[in-house]
Amino acid sequence: MNAAAARDRAIITGYRGPKVRIMEVCGTHTHEIFRLGIRSLLPEAVELISGPGCPVCVTPVSYIDEAIFLAETCHATICTFGDLVRVPGTAGTLAEARSRGARVQVVYTPLDAVTYATEHPEEETVFLSVGFETTTPAACLALRHAEAQHTANFSLLTANKTMPAAYTAMASHTDAYLYPGHVCAITGTSLPESLTREGISGVVAGFTAGELLRALATILEKVQAGKPFFANCYPRVVRPEGNPAAQALVAAYMEPCDAEWRGLGVLKESGLQLREAFAARDARKRFALPAMTGRANPACRCGAILQGLARPVDCPLYGKACTPDHPVGACMVSREGACSAYYLYGGLRS
Repeated sequence: MNAAAARDRAIITGYRGPKVRIMEVCGTHTHEIFRLGIRSLLPEAVELISGPGCPVCVTPVSYIDEAIFLAETCHATICTFGDLVRVPGTAGTLAEARSRGARVQVVYTPLDAVTYATEHPEEETVFLSVGFETTTPAACLALRHAEAQHTANFSLLTANKTMPAAYTAMASHTDAYLYPGHVCAITGTSLPESLTREGISGVVAGFTAGELLRALATILEKVQAGKPFFANCYPRVVRPEGNPAAQALVAAYMEPCDAEWRGLGVLKESGLQLREAFAARDARKRFALPAMTGRANPACRCGAILQGLARPVDCPLYGKACTPDHPVGACMVSREGACSAYYLYGGLRS
């Protein structure tokens, strides 16, 4: 351990200030903090809670219902990242739909979905476009590629989300945010800087042990001053202006819309939808999808976990009916989910 990391570790372990709740907004942070053993360093006064930083986890049940409807009723080919295949909808998963004969293809990038559509012109191909500011540019790039090569059978079912409204909605649940480094690399630092004027504190964190220790130590140093604060603890990647090219790409194809988040409800202008110029690429419009109201398993506490109001171990299903092999909720499915992290690194322990 180098001198800087040793100093930060000493700040964390020696903290004797007021109780502080720190919300990890990024699912990768949740997993890395567990994997690196950083939780074991925290004194009793410091509580780490998970927030709505897993894109698969915050995707509502109704979205899975729409995808299954497209696959089984509209006979479209669904191209998706692997995690979404196992997320339960109201009456099942995409994996179960595939077992009944629906065409569901796991892809690694949105461009793979365009390639599939090009190679199968007889199939309507729908890419399940979920994620935050980090992954949305890739979906827009795929759409631009499909437009350029006139791949007429390609469309998107969008559930893309942006973080600003979530930060505001969750502010009363935490004393400071561990802001997601990947998101801030795209958006820049102007938003979290401006949130300090609303009394919202936080730091941008990287993903190595040293970067996470620096971020947590910074929070514990600054929180004792009793004033809202912001710090960029990931300057090697995150610039104040973010990534203007990625921002411009998204703005060219998408516009803000109200969006439903699992656990948080509908947040105003927290989602992204395709602009009217690309309505033919919007799967909801292309297939005239009916409005759907999903119903989650009432015993699942994913919603409370995503708000930092409960820990995975507080859920009655955790480790019993709900495991990574047989997930009941999205937080256990996704590799970025809090329940997945607790189970993988903590088992049934708190």
